[in-house]
Amino acid sequence: MSYFAHESAFVDEGCTIGEGTKIWHFSHIMSNCTIGPKCNIGQNVVISPEVELGANVKIQNNVSIYTGVICEDDVFLGPSMVFTNVINPRSAVNRKDQYAKTRVKKGASIGANATIVCGHDIGAYAFIGAGAVVTKNIPDYALVVGNPAKQIGWVSEYGHRLKFDESGIAFCPETNQQYELKNHVVARIK
Repeated sequence: MSYFAHESAFVDEGCTIGEGTKIWHFSHIMSNCTIGPKCNIGQNVVISPEVELGANVKIQNNVSIYTGVICEDDVFLGPSMVFTNVINPRSAVNRKDQYAKTRVKKGASIGANATIVCGHDIGAYAFIGAGAVVTKNIPDYALVVGNPAKQIGWVSEYGHRLKFDESGIAFCPETNQQYELKNHVVARIK
């Protein structure tokens, strides 16, 4: 086995788990999941059937990732954050054929206790604040907070708030990487 699973964790049949991944106490990886290398799956995490996780995904304690969710490389999921997978769930109505897809793109971070309503994409390097309730697509590099989540700014790939000058240029204070804001879209200048 090229990954670590704590003795209290369960990994169902048909899963593909990448080298160096760690699965901690009381977590359950359900059937046919694909989990990339070097992921860290905290305590009491449930990953439902057919979920896809890229490389280096960090999942904190008490997170449930439901069928229909795809997390690309380098995603961070904060403690007790929540994904949904059906828009109008009812106990007496079986809607397993109506799971809505949610994609969390490369490098995005979702804060503790945030809720991501299904069917929405979280942009690359976006930062979802703790407790936010996301009810729409979030652009790349966006900083969103609140219920419902509202964009209050932009962040760098290292998670620092970007301050754009009048020409639409900003620099990450940690890396000095340069970013451009044009037509409400942020892109890193290589």
